[in-house]
Amino acid sequence: MTITPPALSVFETLESEVRSYCRGWPAVFDRAQGSRLTDEDGHSYLDFFAGAGALNYGHNNPVLKRALIDYIERDGITHGLDMATTAKRAFLESFQNVVLRPRDLPYKVMFPGPTGTNAVESALKLARKVKGRESIVSFTNAFHGMSLGSLAVTGNAFKRAGAGIPLVHGTPMPFDNYLDGQTQDFLWFERLLDDQGSGLNKPAAVIVETIQGEGGVNVARPEWLRELADLCRRQDMLLIVDDIQMGCGRTGAFFSFEESGITPDIVTLSKSISGYGLPMSLCLFRPELDIWEPGEHNGTFRGNNPAFVTAAAALTTYWADGQMEKQTIARGEQVERALAAICAESAAGSTTGSGGDSSGTAGTAGPVAEFRGRGLVWGLEFADKERASAVCARAFELGLLLETSGPVGEVVKLLPPLTVTPEELDEGLRTLARAVLETA
Repeated sequence: MTITPPALSVFETLESEVRSYCRGWPAVFDRAQGSRLTDEDGHSYLDFFAGAGALNYGHNNPVLKRALIDYIERDGITHGLDMATTAKRAFLESFQNVVLRPRDLPYKVMFPGPTGTNAVESALKLARKVKGRESIVSFTNAFHGMSLGSLAVTGNAFKRAGAGIPLVHGTPMPFDNYLDGQTQDFLWFERLLDDQGSGLNKPAAVIVETIQGEGGVNVARPEWLRELADLCRRQDMLLIVDDIQMGCGRTGAFFSFEESGITPDIVTLSKSISGYGLPMSLCLFRPELDIWEPGEHNGTFRGNNPAFVTAAAALTTYWADGQMEKQTIARGEQVERALAAICAESAAGSTTGSGGDSSGTAGTAGPVAEFRGRGLVWGLEFADKERASAVCARAFELGLLLETSGPVGEVVKLLPPLTVTPEELDEGLRTLARAVLETA
């Protein structure tokens, strides 16, 4: 018989069955600072989840908290729709001066609703409006959100089934290495585009994640992204990069596509753009695409002024001097070395292979485990597809928060805050190694 602890009873009896993260982490969290959370019983947990990537600068970052408290104490605007406010102006000026101008990016900035899926919906709507076409191409194992338009370009069958209606006007294509390198990149896609008998409606746009976080930490090669951008140009399709989880420095550079040298037509940002975990999202696009009529796309909570305050503080604090990118890359190398050792140990002494700086495997007759990632997003995949859940459960018992990803949850995903210290990172990686060993 299962007995619900009194502290959790109200969640069990009143909250919907749709809740998920709390099932894997059966604790009532009370406080958080930096890379750690504390439950109401005083137990401390090292956080390698970071709000699913919404807390790149850690919990209750002191610099951002101070800016937020000062703003609230002086009765700054909280709710402003799309009115002009001092907080919005400060964010726009910071974003232009710290992010856009140094990268020579010409984007206009749109504030849709406050979540990632709101940004994706606005990007899809704009692409269709600009091109006068309905079809959008996405990729296998993509995840773009839980509203209907975003679900139509999401790959996961379980999440798609929740829509309850047909999801139309989206066409999936193979993501990088989906066919194990046995088929030339974009051969099938371009053949369909050129063949008048293929049945593929001319797409308005292609939407892609440079690294598929929810899909299993699948890393697209820079050359694959460049070929995709070239295909979009030649075929008169807009290129949308969904940088909601991988942007704001998660992979090293502020935008995850910078390494590839491409300039997308449209970019979506959310999660860590506010810096503090406050709801906020952006849709960025080339100026010539800005054909919206006033009020044609709006939302009551698109003007989250406290989020503008913390977002501006995050940009000026962490992105004005280039040090955050260097630090994230260095931390990523630390993770890569630890994951290589874990994979080698999982293979019980077998030799270790390496896939450059983004992936590695262990084992001879098929890997026991393999890893892949970039910056501070990494995935550890097991041949036994149920092992990842067991590893995350054991890690929680040991005081480490991790989540799974991939089509069937076969990948342990690591998303520590970018501000994690080397010592905290080492502690978490040692805990992960122990969890892997103890679930073998």
